[in-house]
Amino acid sequence: MTIKELDAIRAAKKDLIAVRRLVKEEGEKLAQKTGYRKQVLVCGGTGCTSSHSMKVIERLESVLAELGLDDVLVVKTGCFGLCSLGPIMIVYPEGAFYAQMTPDHAETVVRKHLVKGGEIVKELLYSGTVTDSGDIIPFAETPFYKKQMRIALRNCGVIAPEDIEEAIAAGDYAALEKVLTQMTPDDVISEMLASGLRGRGGAGLPTGRKWSFAKASKGDVKYVCCNADEGDPGAFMDRSVLEGDPHCVLEAMAIAGYAIGSNYGYIYVRAEYPVAVKRLEIAISQAREYGLLGKDILGTGFDFDIEIRLGAGAFVCGEETALMTSIEGHRGEPRPRPPFPAVKGLFGKPTILNNVETWANVNPIILNGAAWFSSIGTESSSGTKVFALGGKITNVGLVEVPMGTTLREIVEEIGGGIPGGKKFKAAQTGGPSGGCIPASCIDTPIDYYSLIAIGSMMGSGGMIILDEDSCMVDIAKFYLEFTADESCGKCTPCRIGTKRLLQLLTKITDGKGEPEDLDKIEELANHMKQSSLCALGQSAPNPVLSTMRYFRDEYEAHIVRKECEAKVCKALLSYYIDPDKCRGCTLCARNCPVKAISGSVKQPHVIDRTKCVKCGLCESNCKFGAIERR
Repeated sequence: MTIKELDAIRAAKKDLIAVRRLVKEEGEKLAQKTGYRKQVLVCGGTGCTSSHSMKVIERLESVLAELGLDDVLVVKTGCFGLCSLGPIMIVYPEGAFYAQMTPDHAETVVRKHLVKGGEIVKELLYSGTVTDSGDIIPFAETPFYKKQMRIALRNCGVIAPEDIEEAIAAGDYAALEKVLTQMTPDDVISEMLASGLRGRGGAGLPTGRKWSFAKASKGDVKYVCCNADEGDPGAFMDRSVLEGDPHCVLEAMAIAGYAIGSNYGYIYVRAEYPVAVKRLEIAISQAREYGLLGKDILGTGFDFDIEIRLGAGAFVCGEETALMTSIEGHRGEPRPRPPFPAVKGLFGKPTILNNVETWANVNPIILNGAAWFSSIGTESSSGTKVFALGGKITNVGLVEVPMGTTLREIVEEIGGGIPGGKKFKAAQTGGPSGGCIPASCIDTPIDYYSLIAIGSMMGSGGMIILDEDSCMVDIAKFYLEFTADESCGKCTPCRIGTKRLLQLLTKITDGKGEPEDLDKIEELANHMKQSSLCALGQSAPNPVLSTMRYFRDEYEAHIVRKECEAKVCKALLSYYIDPDKCRGCTLCARNCPVKAISGSVKQPHVIDRTKCVKCGLCESNCKFGAIERR
């Protein structure tokens, strides 16, 4: 493909994409030029497909064909962000945001809205886009979207990820063209350094510095790698980028290859991401076909190609040296550093490794300039950050906010607050390597240094919200169970330390803890942080240390009073039937697996605590709220 041909594709489809980014009036004027009266975008990301969005698309296309509406385009996109409302469907140029769609709902929208002269079906819209007076506002003006700034996610939910021409029209490969025709490798690295972009995978190392080290390293062969092994519990940021805009990653890796003198790259993606893998495979095939990967890209003489390597789901392979060891065909275990990968990495050659979100920021930096990017966020943390917002929060989903946005803004405004009128207790960031931010720190700005100062970390971007019903000792135990299971076992501090920490936490949640156990935990945690081989072991104690720092009273309650104030830890619970509320329906007794409940019909029942196994079936089956946990 030549640059002229690339420009022709952009010109042919730019209006089609522009309609999806404009407000109603502008979009309606532009829609007339595209050949499509309406465009219907349906989320095809993992979250919505698990809620049967593909069946919604099938019904849409079937009814459109039945009615002969060939001027309506149906597009399967990536994630829109509001995952709790899936399947999501947006109709342009109106920007009508339909939520929790079913095939029957889709048919209703076709017959009432998509027909010529039709009207928006208000009762199926996302409630946040309908005012009390019944007016409809653009979804970009809702609390969930208003404070977001989409840079890494710019094309997710906008383009059809399996169509390279839509990606090109949306701006992908424009930065590669600029780099290959107007910039030297040193220019590219200078721009990345000036942007202040830090790695979005966890450690937060400056991306430009990493690239400059690799360029300076001598080697007949160099490699560019993408870490798409995202393994943190509750994290789905990188997966969503790959599912919604895979070409942005391929383009960025080619730019990095040009900058450091590499002609080959690897994307290491976990096999548990089948949609992402499929779309990556399609994107690589298309990019080769269009001459944007392979030999003599855009006629400039630059060669670069990419290969996919599937990971088996080992968390430790998110660590850069373990990832490279796995690509080489060996068991995924970390290597001692130095030498660092920029000097001796994959197959012993100079290598750079960045995660998906980091790569997704490269195109905008090249096209808009380092000064533009560094003006966003804070002085020490430029740009935006994508978070997978989950847990006890109303708006579960994917959000991208400027660095420096406070936790309060994310929880109360973007996230919609805690459901059920519960109180915010903490936010767990950074996954198994991070820590818990208590309610007292809710006004903390989210950036690299602010989070470290309060005992947490940015990590790859998981953010789990916890409410008053969460036991912080149990939360720490949950993450220790994960890291103990995922430890590769290569070094003793991590292999033994994680298991020993887990034993101590289990002892406490089982009601057998002793005051000196807290000293043992702190001593062991500090040894692990200082002597483990890789970041998995070094950071594994973080959830424990942060919860002990801010919620020590809960640990002491478990140990001294043998109480779990959140009523979560099973061994410390007892179930009690309130005689004033019990109606003697016998439902609890009939469902008790160990026959621990007795009583006559229409008479208050009692629980024999010597027999009770604390399974909770009695509480979940009681229709009168008579059973309490104490």
